[in-house]
Amino acid sequence: MDRLAYTALSATISSAKQRVQLTNNLANLNTVGFKMTSGIQHSAEKVDGLGFETRFQPKIAGNDATGSVDLSPGAYINTGNDLDIAMMGETVLGVQSKLDQSLAFTRRGDLHITSSGLVETGDGNLVLGEDGPISVPLGQIITFGVDGSIYARNPNTPESLQTKVGEMLLRDASEKRLQRRTDGLFEPAGSQVRGVDFESGPKDRRIQTGTLEGSNVNPVASLVKMMDFSRSFEMQIKIISEINNLDEKGSALIA
Repeated sequence: MDRLAYTALSATISSAKQRVQLTNNLANLNTVGFKMTSGIQHSAEKVDGLGFETRFQPKIAGNDATGSVDLSPGAYINTGNDLDIAMMGETVLGVQSKLDQSLAFTRRGDLHITSSGLVETGDGNLVLGEDGPISVPLGQIITFGVDGSIYARNPNTPESLQTKVGEMLLRDASEKRLQRRTDGLFEPAGSQVRGVDFESGPKDRRIQTGTLEGSNVNPVASLVKMMDFSRSFEMQIKIISEINNLDEKGSALIA
């Protein structure tokens, strides 16, 4: 009886974490460059005190929306805006988090130039180059190359007369598993501290200009999973309730 109760409780806690993750994915269905997460790593810990050796339950993490990032592409939207970019393949863009100024990665490509000449993503994180935040000259026409190079041109000069003013920090994550941070950005899985870079993979790091990448969340599949987890949760609660009733009846017979 004791073993059955803790097994049902563990299943309930695990299902709750997965529902939080699915809810986070659905909430970001229309977020530019959003990547769904999957594969929450569960770990169990023994419950202290008197009782059987079967009393284990999952650890409760501080943020259950984190997990492995799925870099499969979302729908591409042609905007015609020179400051909009979409990362191709499994390329990710290095940014400086607005929360703690640490290095992180993203697929969000709706860029703009601040009043001080810095390049920011749509959610306010500074775009990084190899040597720090990228700064571009104000009043210039800014364009991007497919390799992440940034060019500036005086509006009164021909298009051929442009100057390279920076290069975006791009990494190929085809051979690196990334995890979502609590601020929504990505970092190498297993990182013990924030701001860790990683070696780029063998594939080309490419972007496409004038295009934005939408979320890769499949709403139908996510809703079906949500319904499955809800049914599973109800079943586990019923099991726990039945265990409680059997325990009370057993105690009454002994008395």
